[in-house]
Amino acid sequence: MEPKRDFVPALGKAEFTNSYDKVIAVMTREKRWRPLVAKALSLKPGEYVVDIGAGTGTQAILLKSLTPAARIAAIDPDPEVLAIARVKAAAAGADIEWHEGFGDEAHRKLGESFADAVVSSLVLHQCPMEVKSGILASAFRMLKPGGRLVIADFGLQRTFLMRTLFRQVQAVDGYEYTQPNADGILPELIEAAGFASVEERHVFPTHTGSISIYCARKPA
Repeated sequence: MEPKRDFVPALGKAEFTNSYDKVIAVMTREKRWRPLVAKALSLKPGEYVVDIGAGTGTQAILLKSLTPAARIAAIDPDPEVLAIARVKAAAAGADIEWHEGFGDEAHRKLGESFADAVVSSLVLHQCPMEVKSGILASAFRMLKPGGRLVIADFGLQRTFLMRTLFRQVQAVDGYEYTQPNADGILPELIEAAGFASVEERHVFPTHTGSISIYCARKPA
């Protein structure tokens, strides 16, 4: 039997999980940036997308509503958030493949070179450096040549105000895991995983620091 792995729960502590959707909606202004994640993915009918660290399923359900003929798989290590996600998806009539598992092992569970796109939102800032790199490596392995990657997460905190607000996230998720994001490490890690055309397409100020949307491609 493999040893049990730890992970940072959705809001830092498991007892806050049921409040996750309300907190994220208010504190990150997600109604502004989640549609732009979908636009960046630019899914077409019949395409296969994997949502790594899908949490309560908000992004996956939005993608399915915008492109009903796309096939969407969502993976997360937390059974509690997946239970919430399944209820939300059923209420929305969204047919999504839910998988329990860690993002850096997603290619082992789902396969390699099969996905047209991979998306991940608000996950990498909660992970130690080796897991950040592992998630991006797994995304690379799941993608077909030419496949698309879109990451929405706390990125470089460019101003004093954003750095100050981001301390709220650091108080919940820990300084060690979050500070590399605040220092702007993500584009470097995305390139190191093998991706090309890495671009920080949008930066959104929020009540908890700035969220960046990064786009990249697996070379054809």
